[in-house]
Amino acid sequence: MTVVAGCDVGSLTSKTVIMRSGRILGNAIIKSKPNPVESAQTVMQAALAACGINMADILCCIGTGYGRNNIPFVSDVKSEISCHGKGAQWLLPSARTVIDIGGQDCKTIRIDNAGQVVRFAANDKCASGTGRFLEVMSGVLDISVDELGNLSARATAPVTLASNCTVWAQADVIKFVNSGCPLADIGAGINTAMAKRVAILANSVKPESDIIMTGGVAKNKGVVSTLEKLLGHQIKKSRKADPQIAGAIGAALFALETINSR
Repeated sequence: MTVVAGCDVGSLTSKTVIMRSGRILGNAIIKSKPNPVESAQTVMQAALAACGINMADILCCIGTGYGRNNIPFVSDVKSEISCHGKGAQWLLPSARTVIDIGGQDCKTIRIDNAGQVVRFAANDKCASGTGRFLEVMSGVLDISVDELGNLSARATAPVTLASNCTVWAQADVIKFVNSGCPLADIGAGINTAMAKRVAILANSVKPESDIIMTGGVAKNKGVVSTLEKLLGHQIKKSRKADPQIAGAIGAALFALETINSR
């Protein structure tokens, strides 16, 4: 049996997926450490432990993510865009548009039926519309990022943030908290602000159905539901795996292609 792996070292989280004959054998997600090398080694060891195998059993490992060039045990590296496209197509074969919200960037990718990138747009110059935006805001509210996603469903009068800038939006949130505004209404306003920012980027590539989201923010129900309304498209979900590991899945699939081409 062919065993391969993909390691995605991101700015907020690091992920590893181990696959055998095209199926996921095991995976791991950790909070990224200051040192990308340590992040990669730690998440790989966690994934190996989950599978009950050794590093020597892996025939090829491909790296991706912002720290991909610092992963010591990979055979090669691939761009995040390529890996998320391929990983998304594995998760949902009918997917033609991928919206990936990472820790420090947001990407919208149009793909073909093989998961190859046709067109893409990325925002990596501003924290708004990224996972970092939600992390900062949840910190102000003193709740987890997971809790933030559920607040929209309980809101009765969502607030409107005056600015897309993370710094100024943070000041807005503090103002709403100090004025006694209900937590659910503030959270809904944060999720809506994120969705609006992402929708602008998504529309720039003229999204086509089916649409899938990858990355940790794909699990934020408030952002996803608002984004669906703004785009006028349903965002499909996959039950095959956690959307947060899509990039690592794509990297593992590239590793499988490498082995098969030898």
